[in-house]
Amino acid sequence: MTLRKFIKALFTPVTRVSPADCAERIRSGAALLVDVREPKEWAGGVAENATLLPLSDLTGARTQWKPFLDAASARELVLYCAVGGRSAIAAKLLAAEGFRTANGGGLSKWKSAGWPIIKPAEPKRGDR
Repeated sequence: MTLRKFIKALFTPVTRVSPADCAERIRSGAALLVDVREPKEWAGGVAENATLLPLSDLTGARTQWKPFLDAASARELVLYCAVGGRSAIAAKLLAAEGFRTANGGGLSKWKSAGWPIIKPAEPKRGDR
């Protein structure tokens, strides 16, 4: 990612949504929930139905993000992290590339809203 693209993304507006705002869209499959925290953070639990894609991969090689984005290009992406800062960055980066995104804030908001928090599946060898 170039510095120019990153700076442009910082000025891209993105909507902040609550779990209640987008729960039905996620459950119906119209929107995809994405956890952008790093793998070590997932061990404590993740929001049910979330795809686990670290921000570091989005801003780096995109080995995990590229196939996901290719398959999900027509759907809205609702991103969350620990408190909402990294999900805002990810949402802005993707919005600047033409994806429909929303910042879903932090995992604690999802927990407080009653969204199920589950233990993630064990990563496959090479995914750590």
